[in-house]
Amino acid sequence: MPTETPTPPRDGYRRVFAVPEFRAVFAAHALSLLGVVVSEIALTVLVYDLTGSPLLSALAFALGMLPYLVGGTLFAGVADRFAPRRVLVVCDLLCAGCAALMALPVTPVAGLLALRCLIAAIAPVFNGTRMATLTDVLGDGDLFVLGRSLLRMVSQSAVLVGFGLGGVLLTVVSPRGALVVTVMTFAASALLLRFGTRRRPARVPGAGAAGQGEPGPALMRYSLAGAREVLAHRRVRALLLLLWAPPMFAVAPEALAAPYAEQIGVGTAGVGLLMCAMPIGTIAGEVYAGSALTSAARARIVLPLAATTLLPLLAYGFAPGLAWALPALVLAGAGSAYTLGLDRWFVDAVPPELRGRAMTVHTAGLMTLQGAGMALAGLAAEFFAVSSVVAGAGVLGTVCCVLLAREVRVTAGASASVPPVPGVGPSEASAPGAGGGPNAETGADRYVAGD
Repeated sequence: MPTETPTPPRDGYRRVFAVPEFRAVFAAHALSLLGVVVSEIALTVLVYDLTGSPLLSALAFALGMLPYLVGGTLFAGVADRFAPRRVLVVCDLLCAGCAALMALPVTPVAGLLALRCLIAAIAPVFNGTRMATLTDVLGDGDLFVLGRSLLRMVSQSAVLVGFGLGGVLLTVVSPRGALVVTVMTFAASALLLRFGTRRRPARVPGAGAAGQGEPGPALMRYSLAGAREVLAHRRVRALLLLLWAPPMFAVAPEALAAPYAEQIGVGTAGVGLLMCAMPIGTIAGEVYAGSALTSAARARIVLPLAATTLLPLLAYGFAPGLAWALPALVLAGAGSAYTLGLDRWFVDAVPPELRGRAMTVHTAGLMTLQGAGMALAGLAAEFFAVSSVVAGAGVLGTVCCVLLAREVRVTAGASASVPPVPGVGPSEASAPGAGGGPNAETGADRYVAGD
């Protein structure tokens, strides 16, 4: 395993907030996420009001995941070929523009769904660029791990808080009025990123200037080549799969919360509890791992925790009911603390000049597989009891995670180098402007991200 340098365990997250640029990125992340959650609720309600179709209403929500694969593979090169701050600000402004068009009374249902797809296609580029930027703002050491953890906790909290606020907001304004709030949150995020972070050159030296004049197909080829390079390296591929696999299976209880609540007879209040339990566990687990454990301790728990994090879901099969399901979901969520150490290994394994595309591929794969996991769970529930489906997801997911943990252990001694990026020589890749160095812990001249 990569050697970890022990750090003081008690002041972890305070060290991250001491970096001014991270505070700006953190606030921007919270605002944009809040806008996304509100827009999802508003758009679902708006489409249902306009059509009366449950299918189209559900499709409006599902379209938030499906285009991730397209954006994350065809446009991943944007994250490395252009200045990161420019990418982040432009992405926010494009999303604000899409939300503004959604808010117009003349926009038809087809236009609403198309704009939803466009926002979802932009999201992996934005998230990948921001996640890679963390290594510029915080460095690629322990501060990066804690910063990523904080942004993940914001994401989990947005689910808990955002849906509630969105529901309350829709009692005061119309769905299109709620979409105006989304426009404002995206615009505020763009302003924070523009004036709260430093301007840095493109991650691949010389590519930004050349890339601005390149036609779309050239950028797509560059993006696809980067995705192939990322997935062709055994170590990086194993780490990605271990980052993707647990969430893919962990979405089963969330996707089936409503039918499970009906199966055990607990009503809508039970649905809310089932939806909240795993995010609460996730936040608690990450807070403890980030504040109470050293970086070395976080590295030691990665593989055992990743291999067992889905085991609590077996409780669904033994004794259906909230008394068993809620603690099981909290425990499964707490197990996601393995990602803190795994994030560090992933950054160490990817060369700086490839990080933007690697992070974008990571984001796209994560969202795509979560969407596939939801769909497969729903399909299985057509033929089997919901409790059996969730327990089965726990068994199958555990088997996959054990095998992937073994692969990560086997590849621990593999070279961290990935085949060279076309057009970038070794001297360029190691140039001072190209990415992280051993003194990255200070975060003095680095960039920020999360998802």
